[in-house]
Amino acid sequence: MLGSIIGDIIGSTYEFRNADSYDFNPFPPGSDFTDDTVLTIAIADAILNNRDYTETVKEYALNYPRRGYGGWFNEWIYMDNPKPYNSFGNGSAMRVSPIGWAFNSIEKTLDEASKSAAITHNHSEGIKGAQAVAAIIFLARNGKCKKEIKRYVSTNFSYNIDRTLTEIKPFYNFNETCQRTVPEAIICFLESDNFHDAIRKAIWLGGDSDTMACITGGIAEAFYKEIPDQWMKMAHSILDAKLNAIVERFQKTYSFKN
Repeated sequence: MLGSIIGDIIGSTYEFRNADSYDFNPFPPGSDFTDDTVLTIAIADAILNNRDYTETVKEYALNYPRRGYGGWFNEWIYMDNPKPYNSFGNGSAMRVSPIGWAFNSIEKTLDEASKSAAITHNHSEGIKGAQAVAAIIFLARNGKCKKEIKRYVSTNFSYNIDRTLTEIKPFYNFNETCQRTVPEAIICFLESDNFHDAIRKAIWLGGDSDTMACITGGIAEAFYKEIPDQWMKMAHSILDAKLNAIVERFQKTYSFKN
């Protein structure tokens, strides 16, 4: 889960000013956590404390306002009895990484990913995006190689992940849908050599940079099982005490546990 948070923070200043260089500054002034981090930690809290996804996500969003929430989601937060709004935005995929760590079967992982998505993103593509990311994290933390992960994704989710980043880059623009964020984030991971490289490729590609790097980072953490110490320290220094407490408890409970 920390990999997702680091990706979000590093991408936070590049979301609307994409970095064209691979060698960008990962933590320029203004780097901060966004809605991606808030809602990822909300899902972790729900898992750790057996809480309702809707209740927990709404609570976190209300406690951390103005973090870049989408328009429909921002309305959902303030509803007395919030209902899903058939979204296929990438919000379902960017908050799902804790589910990839927490459950002991692919079937349970897929089911929980669907439940976490459907509180807002109940469109089939919104659910698909969340399930794909959670499934990859489950497979990666359980030692599957990239070839096996790629085969699973291609077979079960029909994403086109045979493209290369070099092919995608010239035509890739800002996009907040699962359909045009999740497969690209997966490709960033597949072409990477380590966690550091995966995040840099995700930011270099462009688009919705914080979410792209959040999704890529969640997958890369599970696969490589190593994050640069300095990046971890920076992330913890940016989060407040409440968020850090949930992250640390979740890491101790689940991370790198097969």
